[in-house]
Amino acid sequence: MEIKRNVSLKKFTTFRIGGRADFFVSVQTEAELHEALSFARKKRLKTFILGGGSNIVFSDDGFRGLVIKMDIKGIVLRHTHTLTTLIEVGAGEVWDELVSFTVGQGLCGIENLSGIPGTVGAAPIQNIGAYGVEVKDTVEWVEVMNQKTGAKKRLSHSACGFSYRDSIFKHAKGGNYVITRVCFRLVKDGAPVLSYKDVAQYFEGKETPPLKDVRTAILTIRKGKFPDLSKVGTAGSFFKNPIITNAEYRTLRQKFPDTLSYYYDRNHVKIPLGFILERMGWKGRTLKRVGVYDRHALVLVATRHATRKELQSLVEMISNDVKKQTGITIEEEVSLVS
Repeated sequence: MEIKRNVSLKKFTTFRIGGRADFFVSVQTEAELHEALSFARKKRLKTFILGGGSNIVFSDDGFRGLVIKMDIKGIVLRHTHTLTTLIEVGAGEVWDELVSFTVGQGLCGIENLSGIPGTVGAAPIQNIGAYGVEVKDTVEWVEVMNQKTGAKKRLSHSACGFSYRDSIFKHAKGGNYVITRVCFRLVKDGAPVLSYKDVAQYFEGKETPPLKDVRTAILTIRKGKFPDLSKVGTAGSFFKNPIITNAEYRTLRQKFPDTLSYYYDRNHVKIPLGFILERMGWKGRTLKRVGVYDRHALVLVATRHATRKELQSLVEMISNDVKKQTGITIEEEVSLVS
């Protein structure tokens, strides 16, 4: 394990924005993670755990502390006496490679999350979701290490505090935890979720498809909506879809009559923010070296040499406009790291 100094963070994030970290280290084992955390405690350094960098934007000034790149790998299958299979995965595994592996094994549960960039350890933090599925639906437990003490602990599904794009790990109660492994409960030859509009249209008139066809469909749909990460800086969907009351939704439809909604609970609905932003004219707009993707209004993009300051200016403009026109306060899905 080598702790490096003054490392540029741009190449470690999909937005390719950010300054330099005072210290940077890649850890491939729990022992190395423990050593890195001990180093930070001795030096009284702030730490940041970095996965695939697909849901964060670093400051233009970089990070004053130690960035720990999570590269703990490993996949272990543990078959049960039922139709389900437990699969234990290192936090540093690439998420989409895991999805591809499970589909190849005939294990159903996360195929709708195909194509999402990032690592396995980040998935439960954000409770990633797409096309009618959230990762919380499959998480059995999460193994963590306490940054302050180095102690290891296993958190059950219920202890993770999952909700829409949220978990205990994004709050003070779980902020000191570093995820090292995640266990998923998947179903052998299970029935895929095909109810989401885009997926339902893709398979309209066809029999229930095999998992490999579902994965192909998801990747095809995503390709039509999201930019190529090798060519464009982005973190995918930048904002959360707002959850509003039924009364607020009725008011919203007075201005945007064709606004869709998705059931959340008896008193709330979730609305597609991308649809609202498109109606408000944000799709395809640019501000200096950042902008709104011309195929999906929920996606923000950045060109070469874009800055965090430019991105934040765009985010504020969009948020203020949505508030002014709809009364809705929107939240970022992407984390802005200082």
